[in-house]
Amino acid sequence: MILRALLIYALAAFAEIAGCYAFWAWSRLDKSILWLIPGASSLLLFAGLLSRVEVEFAGRAYAAYGGIYIVSSLAWLWRVEGQKPDRWDGVGAAMCLLGAVIILWGPRTTS
Repeated sequence: MILRALLIYALAAFAEIAGCYAFWAWSRLDKSILWLIPGASSLLLFAGLLSRVEVEFAGRAYAAYGGIYIVSSLAWLWRVEGQKPDRWDGVGAAMCLLGAVIILWGPRTTS
């Protein structure tokens, strides 16, 4: 279950970042408006993937996703945009990942 959730989150993050980057490329890098077609498709894929995480509440799935998204964004920064993250990026990302783990798999009390 843990590996499946992490895989879904990683795929969702890639889809979201790629979709948002397509809009960024069109609006800020003077790329063709046709970049919006795969960008919108990628964002639809992101939404579909995120709904597949096995948690009881959507808000908890989205909150935990935030940590994965941050790490994935820094990987994108490095690999796609050629800017190596610095140590503060790494410290912040590690804190966010810890938060995601606590949100997803922390012990729950029944109410």
